[in-house]
Amino acid sequence: MAKRTRHIKLGLFLIVDGSHEAAWRHPDATSARGMAFKRYVDVVTTADRNFFDFVFLADTLGITSDNLPMISRNARSECYDPIVLLSALAPFTQAVGLVATASTSYNDPYQVARRFASLDHLSDGRAGWNVVTSANRFEALNLSSDDLPPHEARYRRAREFVSVVKGLWDSWDDHAFVRDKESGLYFEPSKMHVLDHRGEFFSVRGPLNIPRSPQGHPVIVQAGSSEDGQDLAAATADVVFTAQDNLADARDFYAKLKARLQRYDRGEEDLIIMPGIFPVVGRTQGEAEDRFESLQSLLHPDVGIPFISRLGGLDLSGLALDDMLPSVIDATNSSKSRQKLFVATARRDSLTIRQMFMRFAGARGHLQVVGTAATIADCIEEWVSTRAADGFNVMPPLLPSSMNDFKDLVIPELQRRGLLSSAIRTGTLREKLGLRHPPDMSHVYASDRPDELPLHSRIEP
Repeated sequence: MAKRTRHIKLGLFLIVDGSHEAAWRHPDATSARGMAFKRYVDVVTTADRNFFDFVFLADTLGITSDNLPMISRNARSECYDPIVLLSALAPFTQAVGLVATASTSYNDPYQVARRFASLDHLSDGRAGWNVVTSANRFEALNLSSDDLPPHEARYRRAREFVSVVKGLWDSWDDHAFVRDKESGLYFEPSKMHVLDHRGEFFSVRGPLNIPRSPQGHPVIVQAGSSEDGQDLAAATADVVFTAQDNLADARDFYAKLKARLQRYDRGEEDLIIMPGIFPVVGRTQGEAEDRFESLQSLLHPDVGIPFISRLGGLDLSGLALDDMLPSVIDATNSSKSRQKLFVATARRDSLTIRQMFMRFAGARGHLQVVGTAATIADCIEEWVSTRAADGFNVMPPLLPSSMNDFKDLVIPELQRRGLLSSAIRTGTLREKLGLRHPPDMSHVYASDRPDELPLHSRIEP
């Protein structure tokens, strides 16, 4: 197997008790401390010191269901606002990137552009925006809507939204703010650009009232894998977080998404593809399997059908845990790619709904590996060597213990194989990920008259 010469990228999926649905019930979990800020500090500073390129904070604008028996048995109903949390964590870290989720369906571009530019300044260039269109109708109910907009409309809005945000991030050239006390000039007028955008969904004048961020643009992460999601990623994203649970499908997704970049005059190096990996690490295979089974044993059956219904976008009304999926599945308006993955897996392996719940309650459709450090490193090496991934977003089953196992056992093995550097990468998140700094707009929107406000629109075809 031919190895790549470049190093892999590593993200840390940050759910404070761990990615397994029952992690909060484990004796080693810290759930009793609730929203204690120190829990987050401990995890993020560990990532900062141990070769992770970024931490990734998922978010939804509200609880995920009205099924009280289900939501009362999981730990997903209390969480900080991601921008507030990552801004608070920034001073505790020096190298790790800080990626937060913000929905394009339930925000306005100016607010998102300003928040992430602010986080980028606070962190000296380590901010990233995880672009989501929202797939949970309870977000709509919290924000003056009866239901989610149609899938295609959400993505059409997202395309315009991201382009407006990028245009606002280009409100100022890199060195527009001269702050010259002697001349009395605070910023150079010719280096300010007014977006003046009017589109299908938004009317935004600009400029942004914060200087251009240290990275030019914060890194854009996108997690949708449907056709609409892939097109949005090819046009706008720097990093894609995708759910692929086997090598063949991952290689197919990787090849097709990289090829799609050509439509937007982008090269393969402009987009980093990072599937999720749910690693259960043990010093022996038996120890790893025992750790996994200890988590699986904590899954409560009340959570099963609502969990599969919500995450897989499946109508399971009237079914029991030991039933099979119905022969006809209605298309979902939420996560189309996750529904496709869940249904394909259940059909292929003849899974009951209970077995689906047990299969997906940890990795949620991402790659799951239970084994020693060598086993997990073998899998990572195979995926990056055969063009299935550029790196992985690591989903520790249980925090902090699973992360400690990964850093103590897997990371040294990856370094031994030359897949990770022996020195922590520093600089902006773009520099750490090998992404280019977006040029400022001075070469495009230079004005002959500095007393005029240069206007531009960044909406892409």
